[in-house]
Amino acid sequence: MAGKDRDPLTSFRFHVVVGDISEAVFSECSGLQAEIQVEEYFEGGLNDGVHKLPGRARFGNVRLARGIFTSDTLLKWWKDTLRGQFTRKDVTIILYSLKGEEVMRWTLTDALPVKWVAPTLRASESAVAVETLELAFQGIRYE
Repeated sequence: MAGKDRDPLTSFRFHVVVGDISEAVFSECSGLQAEIQVEEYFEGGLNDGVHKLPGRARFGNVRLARGIFTSDTLLKWWKDTLRGQFTRKDVTIILYSLKGEEVMRWTLTDALPVKWVAPTLRASESAVAVETLELAFQGIRYE
């Protein structure tokens, strides 16, 4: 029998806080990843292997998708960055259990919007118009 601590977490209960922007409600968050680059060191006289040493950390861009709102606060952040008047913001992604309890949070430090994608518009569909905002960031804290 699976214990309470062994049940897998669901991915559909999350909240995103973008700096001081409170209307940052998203339906999808993807691309959250970090890796350590590996440096190979070839030692003279050691012909049967290569030393692999940890190098620098590298972070992928995070993509946030949401239905279009009439508020343009996030779009203004993107436009300001596009004009060179950028402000870095910490972005926190909070994952909740089915009971609504916070179980995990990731804080992306010094994030900047680097890509905005407008929704695909089709007159033949009645789907929600979804826009995407992509963020680059300097580091990550796990809590």
